[in-house]
Amino acid sequence: MSPAVFSHGDLRLYLLALLAESPQHGYGIIQALTDRTGGTYTPSAGTIYPRLAKLEEEGLVTKTADGRTTIYAITDAGRAELSAREGDLHTIEAGLNDSVRLIANEVRQSVQEAMKSLRADLAAAAREEHSASASSSSREASSRADERIASREELRRADASINAFRARVRTDLRTHVARGGALPGTVVSQLDDALDAAAHAVTAALSTLPSGGR
Repeated sequence: MSPAVFSHGDLRLYLLALLAESPQHGYGIIQALTDRTGGTYTPSAGTIYPRLAKLEEEGLVTKTADGRTTIYAITDAGRAELSAREGDLHTIEAGLNDSVRLIANEVRQSVQEAMKSLRADLAAAAREEHSASASSSSREASSRADERIASREELRRADASINAFRARVRTDLRTHVARGGALPGTVVSQLDDALDAAAHAVTAALSTLPSGGR
């Protein structure tokens, strides 16, 4: 989702509201924003940290080191501004809820369209199979249709496996960093190498199989 979920200046006030609840490190704030928007908005570190630095310059936020983690906390001046702009905060929260509902509706619509397309594909495959079985070469055509249907099913399985892998690795990495853990470049490089090796292995395996055009 685009950062436009917050109008100009609204994210600044919302950060103060989050810190008024409890001190947080930067990635904890990012996770809190993700959780409160149902996963529809995950700001980047490049969005959050400059705003925290600006709040610190204005005396509204302080930061302290806790090992390798920097903890941000709201100051009395920050609480005073938050109290003075309580009405603005309510407006922001109402607008945020509306934005989340709108995005959720868009996601549902996308899923519905994908399901509609999938049903159309399955119906087309069924028609192809029925037409092939009625022809003089029904056994051969039916076999090809069965292979196509099976291949589509295996493709869906592959998509599900890839998405599950992506979600698991992304969650592990984000959780590790959010807890203050270090993420060396060597780990990311190892991940790149492993993914590249897996991609080459899949390509090599596919090259040994007959294609529909052969």
